[in-house]
Amino acid sequence: MPQDQDQTVERTLVLLKPDALVRGFGGKVITRFEEAALKIVGVKMKQMDAEFTRRHYFDLEERLGKEVYDFTSAFMQQGPVIALVLEGFDAIATVRKLVGSTYPNEAPAGTIRGDFSHYGKAASVASGKAVANLVHASGNKEEAKQEVELWFDKDELHDYRTLAEIFAC
Repeated sequence: MPQDQDQTVERTLVLLKPDALVRGFGGKVITRFEEAALKIVGVKMKQMDAEFTRRHYFDLEERLGKEVYDFTSAFMQQGPVIALVLEGFDAIATVRKLVGSTYPNEAPAGTIRGDFSHYGKAASVASGKAVANLVHASGNKEEAKQEVELWFDKDELHDYRTLAEIFAC
């Protein structure tokens, strides 16, 4: 992150999950972030294996139980994901607001999950499958730091100025 920027400029991790890719929503989701003045400073596509999934969701089983972890792990390994590091003012809170509630049926219209997801909590429980909610977003500063470091080497993250930053007053 450029040294001369305000301390409220943050970096956060976003994953476009397999359901976002198979449904063809990758570009639409990324556009939402860019339209909110979030800058892409890292991007890659990856197929998560069991070991990497465990590293990413290291505390999920402890927090929500083995069944939830198993559903989530299987879901995340069913296809590739796109990992993004986004940067901007209050990026973590901004991304969480844009994404909407974990459960798509509880996410308001205008959020990514509210507009594009179709699979709610009840359907997940009834089917025994993970909630297909299109994206993962870091929940707080500590999680964002840990996730960015897990997914990206320092040389895979880029500093540049957008036109909006160049012409900002």
